[in-house]
Amino acid sequence: MTRRDAREIHTAAEFDEVIARGSLHGFRVQSVDLTDRTFALLATSTDGAVFLGCELQPEAAAKVRADGALVFPPVPELPFDPYRAHLYSPEELFDRVGDAGYEATPDFLAYDWFRRTRADGDVFASMLRSVHDDAISDALDELLAGARVVGVMGGHAMGRGTDAYAGAARLGRTLARAGLTVATGGGPGAMEAANLGAYTAPLADDVLDEALELLAKAPSFTPSVTDWARAAFEVRARWPKGGDSVGIPTWFYGHEPPNAFAGHLAKYFANATREDGLLARCDAGVIFLPGAAGTVQEIFDNATPNYYESRGEPTPMVLVDRAHWTDRLPAWPLLRSLAAERPMAARIALVDSVDEAPEALRRLAAL
Repeated sequence: MTRRDAREIHTAAEFDEVIARGSLHGFRVQSVDLTDRTFALLATSTDGAVFLGCELQPEAAAKVRADGALVFPPVPELPFDPYRAHLYSPEELFDRVGDAGYEATPDFLAYDWFRRTRADGDVFASMLRSVHDDAISDALDELLAGARVVGVMGGHAMGRGTDAYAGAARLGRTLARAGLTVATGGGPGAMEAANLGAYTAPLADDVLDEALELLAKAPSFTPSVTDWARAAFEVRARWPKGGDSVGIPTWFYGHEPPNAFAGHLAKYFANATREDGLLARCDAGVIFLPGAAGTVQEIFDNATPNYYESRGEPTPMVLVDRAHWTDRLPAWPLLRSLAAERPMAARIALVDSVDEAPEALRRLAAL
């Protein structure tokens, strides 16, 4: 990983390395427990430093403030860390799902807090959400620096045990094996299937078939998110050395839980920030599986910067399932008309089946 800003300190080890040089001037220390480093702080210049959500002893906090450092203290009784330096892991968001159920997990508690604070319009809560989402964006950029990212978009209603789910999983596996970083909306359905495929990419081919069988026992996150999540962690426990991918979900749609197969989860409160950030980072293109309103929105959210070339050259867009995108939800004719006589026309494709999508993506990327 390449740190975009060398001034950021994310761990106690990084803190020790920097402070050994004699000054923290200009550094940003992000969510590091410094309670046992009081002597080092008292003995070091911290002028111009910023401490974001760090645990400090009162003596150390008073000293760094006197130096001229800015201190943003941890917020008590908050079910998330607004200053966090890293993305979430499935284990973190689903902690306690095995013994106490989904309602006891950090993911549900953050969603519950979001529902309550959004309703009361508290400006402090709004600020905390914004700080959190900005920290998530920063961590996501650091994670993806230098990666070739391909997005897989599709509906949350795609059930485990269906042919469509298996096809989306094969797609994710193929893309990951081609050296691409698979990024999805991080939720259930098609999103989970693509992340599952990427998870099984470094494993034997028959692992995916066996995993699909196990998951089919809990086909949907309704009526029980707990059962749905436990089935996923059963798969992870049986094959613990899976591959990496990224999920970018949102508490705005908190009734849809994140999936456990994305190795890194960039979960946002603001859906608009999440949507734009997901598509903007898919520099190797986006594959759109059949979906409903959310997927249609994503098609044209992605088409707009391709049309105006506001992010540089247009990136590939592959729509899967001709009948779905020409008859049921005719996004393809509009997309093709929009692209006519523009550079993006050479970067869009419609294919009949999910198995054709990787080759279509490769062909468009080579143009």
